[in-house]
Amino acid sequence: MPAYFIADISIHGPDGYQAYLAGFIDIFDRYCGKLKVVSSAEVDVIEGDWAPKGIALLEFPTLEKAKAWKNNPDYIELAKSRKATAETNLVLVEGL
Repeated sequence: MPAYFIADISIHGPDGYQAYLAGFIDIFDRYCGKLKVVSSAEVDVIEGDWAPKGIALLEFPTLEKAKAWKNNPDYIELAKSRKATAETNLVLVEGL
């Protein structure tokens, strides 16, 4: 079954965030990841109080591949630049 990371991202250091993006795809591709949604456009909140500044939806073929990507030492190092330049809420869910 596929697995999905859903990220709510608020970037406060756009120049530094570019360093994260520059290395992202290479590592992401190693785990057969697919970007399904990447948007900083205004979100139409239908219910509740959630007010994300940006949304990313990442798909992996399996939960194991998703976890392996997140735990990859290269990604862990790269994610330091994301954490320094953006606030992120991130969840991992298994699909159907």
